[in-house]
Amino acid sequence: MSVTQAASDEVLIARIAQGDRLAMQVLYGRHHVRVYRFGLRLVRDEQVAEDLISEVFLDVWRQAGKFEGRSAVSTWLLAITRFKALSALRRRKDVELDEEAANAIEDLSDDPEMAAQKKDTSEALRECLTALSPEHREIVDLVYYHEKSVEEVAEIVGIPGNTVKTRLFYARKKLAELLKAAGVERGWP
Repeated sequence: MSVTQAASDEVLIARIAQGDRLAMQVLYGRHHVRVYRFGLRLVRDEQVAEDLISEVFLDVWRQAGKFEGRSAVSTWLLAITRFKALSALRRRKDVELDEEAANAIEDLSDDPEMAAQKKDTSEALRECLTALSPEHREIVDLVYYHEKSVEEVAEIVGIPGNTVKTRLFYARKKLAELLKAAGVERGWP
């Protein structure tokens, strides 16, 4: 995210705090996909992830005036998403990964052989990620998929930065072991 976009996100929040619906639409358009994807990785249910988007942006509308700017707006949004997702998980008893939907993702830009090779590697990686503990999986997701810094992850998850580093270290170590056991060598095809 550029410095200009981060600054403009803060301006949008200030405008939302004053009741500006257009600013809310712009903020939603800019961040709803990221919120959805992060929520989906946590709750593993498309409908619940869709509901999370509504809940998160409703909270933004209601709480924009309380945003203190101590973190980036995107970090604040993901922290809200995480809280809402964890609440949803506590309400739900059965959490399952929709394997059919996960396997349907394919990179059409590659030739068939490369696509098949990437799909196998991607499936192995996805399976290995699900084998990680929820705490480790969450850290990996925020750092690698959402490109958050250690400090931002610490703020989102509510743990010290050194704990984030430790979890990330052990998550990468465990992931490397799991990938090696699955027959995936380092690197992407």
